Amino acid sequence: MRSQELHDIKKMLEKQGYISDGAIAMSIFLAMQLEKPLLIEGPAGVGKTEVAKVMAKALNTELIRLQCYEGLDSTHALYEWNYQHQLLFLKMQEAEGENTKGLEKTIFSDRFLLKRPVLQAITAAQKPVLLIDEIDRADEEFESFLLEVLSDWQVTIPEIGTIKAKNKPQIILTGNRTRELSEALRRRCLYIWIDYPDFEKELAIVRAKVPEVDQQLGVQICTFMKELRQLKLEKTPGISETLDWAKALASMHLTHLDKKVVEDTLGVVLKDWQDMRHTQDALSELLEKTGVVSRIG
Repeated sequence: MRSQELHDIKKMLEKQGYISDGAIAMSIFLAMQLEKPLLIEGPAGVGKTEVAKVMAKALNTELIRLQCYEGLDSTHALYEWNYQHQLLFLKMQEAEGENTKGLEKTIFSDRFLLKRPVLQAITAAQKPVLLIDEIDRADEEFESFLLEVLSDWQVTIPEIGTIKAKNKPQIILTGNRTRELSEALRRRCLYIWIDYPDFEKELAIVRAKVPEVDQQLGVQICTFMKELRQLKLEKTPGISETLDWAKALASMHLTHLDKKVVEDTLGVVLKDWQDMRHTQDALSELLEKTGVVSRIG
């Protein structure tokens, strides 16, 4: 594989506002070339979901998202019949004097089929990006169902028959490791771990996403976040919180951090009261490490 191809993937992502690196670009390239699902794990808020969004934009294709949760079953992922419309249609046909006995094929057709994300992806006219978000929140039973779909790329609807994929979707799965995924699922995927960014990468992300932020303030925000993540927090803030904070401070036309500003806006960054108290206790030290000790007062 030529280095130019990797460079093109990285540029493709950057054009959509995603600051990538060699490992991420390589994983995306291989997933596209091999037509294999890409499993992305890492802490919350580090940009896992964003990979699928920017890939869909860059490829000028549809992003179909399946948000996983405890209790998710195949019905919500595949399809449902629109029973209300079916019943209304039958009543209308009956009122018009039609013989309802011969209407079975009509009511069990695409006209009354509610396609959920997996079926949408399989039947899409153009190769879509299917984002299966937070797969580790779903039950093991759903994971087993997903393995069948990923193996054959077809689904069987009893009333219609087997539907095969027109264009195999590009699959992105994300997880926060709330539970361990099966080895069977992992074997079917390429894998990458995305961690919290280093200072230089986070600063590049802030400047790309929040261009209006003052340069000195941007440096201080990223330095503070780097030090903040060293604390033992219940919910360590990710890049999304950094960007929210940068936007909030930029909207106030600030050019630097000080203790009062940080105290007043800490709720943008932290979402747990114990983390707030722990950070407030360590705030002076954090600000000193950030380089704004002279402004504490």
